[in-house]
Amino acid sequence: MTALDMVQDGSPVVKSGEEPSPESARIYRLFGWIVLAIMTAFLLNNYLTYWQDLPGIAPIYGGAANGSLPILWSWLQLALYGALVLGAVAYVLKSGWTLREDSRRISDINAFLIRAAFFAVLIVGLTDSVISFLRIEDLLSGVVGKELADDLGRAQFRGPYLHMPLIALSVVIAAFTRTLGFTWLALLVVVAELFIVIGRFVFSYEQAFLADLVRFWYAALFLFASAYTLLEEGHVRVDVFYAGLSTRTKGYVNAIGSVVLGMSLCTVILVIGMGGKQNIINSPILTYETTQAGFGLFVKYLMAGFLGVFAVSMMIQFVAYFMDAVADIRGEPGGRDHDSHSVQ
Repeated sequence: MTALDMVQDGSPVVKSGEEPSPESARIYRLFGWIVLAIMTAFLLNNYLTYWQDLPGIAPIYGGAANGSLPILWSWLQLALYGALVLGAVAYVLKSGWTLREDSRRISDINAFLIRAAFFAVLIVGLTDSVISFLRIEDLLSGVVGKELADDLGRAQFRGPYLHMPLIALSVVIAAFTRTLGFTWLALLVVVAELFIVIGRFVFSYEQAFLADLVRFWYAALFLFASAYTLLEEGHVRVDVFYAGLSTRTKGYVNAIGSVVLGMSLCTVILVIGMGGKQNIINSPILTYETTQAGFGLFVKYLMAGFLGVFAVSMMIQFVAYFMDAVADIRGEPGGRDHDSHSVQ
């Protein structure tokens, strides 16, 4: 008898005592965690290079340095990649998790990051709206004083000294709650749009910050929810054949698609968006770019960062999806398609 029996639809069912060992899955776990390690090192180096003026790793390969620090710093930044990759290897070799267990842990990490991002856009959006309203009605100076009111009118002050602490607070809140808030954020988008309609057609009152708030929240809802939708199998599959495939064949489709289509797309977004100081994600964030509306929200630079959050969260989820797909190929128990089959 083989280690795997096949049920009527062709899906593999693992027989008791003969399921694949965690050791034989290490190569796939190594691949997934090394991908995440390299992405983390890329993000950290991006911060060190363009926010802390370190030279980057380009001088090692004959490229232009960022700033005037010696090339030793470039080697240290390159060593960061090696250190994180070695950390990923050590974790995989030391732990004995199965592919499905690792997939769940990676998805949990991703859910935490997305929760933090959702709370950030909620709190920052509401806070900026209040400030914009008080500025329009010339009430801000009476509330916080003229000096602080003038500072809050500058993006270079509001970004680092108001938005960043609020984002840090959002990370703390995300650690103590388990809701992702998609439903509430969608409701708030509708409420904000309702305020615009009522203000315009009932009170003849219309301000730019309300339209900015709708765009800010809607962009977050669309981009941040993508990874969660992937986790819940909510993305629309435009195909004719997938639904009738066996679990193992679905695993091949999902594993190859995760690497060839998913991870490659996220890599392109990160490299093009954050590969240089003037790139489409880095440039707006570094300059705290705002809209042309004088009393609008000062969050345009954060919306550029949404692309980075989208790419990072999707990359993490594609790694988790890849591991789950390989587990399907190997016939490991616990998959969604296995739930209807009993393990013998």
